[in-house]
Amino acid sequence: MKELVIIGAGGMGRTFFDWIRESIGYGKEFIIKGFIDDNLHALDGFENYPPMLGMINEYIPQQNDVFTCSMGGDAKKICCEKIVARGGVFRNIIHSTARVGTNVKLGTGNVVGAYVALGADSRMGNYNLIQSYSIVGHDAIIGDWNRIDTHVTCVGGIKIEDEATIHTSAVLNHKVVIGNRAKVAACSFVIRKVKEGTTVMGNPAKIMSL
Repeated sequence: MKELVIIGAGGMGRTFFDWIRESIGYGKEFIIKGFIDDNLHALDGFENYPPMLGMINEYIPQQNDVFTCSMGGDAKKICCEKIVARGGVFRNIIHSTARVGTNVKLGTGNVVGAYVALGADSRMGNYNLIQSYSIVGHDAIIGDWNRIDTHVTCVGGIKIEDEATIHTSAVLNHKVVIGNRAKVAACSFVIRKVKEGTTVMGNPAKIMSL
């Protein structure tokens, strides 16, 4: 039995705790061991959570440990890479209500929330977060380190490169490409390519003016 360590004990970490207990393999393949966070007091005042195991910067992976990361932004990649450098292994967390279509391929370290739909022949790399009720259409390609918030619709054939953020209720139209480190604002409708490092918003989505 593997023991899952949750990186980050803030609000999202506590949300992960709930998701994980409803995920495929929980109680059969793995259990939750606890949290690591550089703020050792992150769980102070909160009840019914597993223990704080130590600081991210100091934690040494144990033989049966596997990991997931609740953190966002640049901190996520930095913290995950520290754990990997010490020999840590990440696993996919897929909520039991998610629908995973035919021939879907997933890398490692991904988190797929409740009622997410992953369409036929879609592909996902590593360390992505897809929050509850989002849709990834058929033949979609998602790279690494992306965050897709709740109620996002990715129509068939879209491509999201690496380290992008798609905020709540955005819609990516058929075959749209989202470049590296790009951001799509909440409730936006994207009909054309979003260039690397840019932020778009609106219907249709346009680059935000400074």
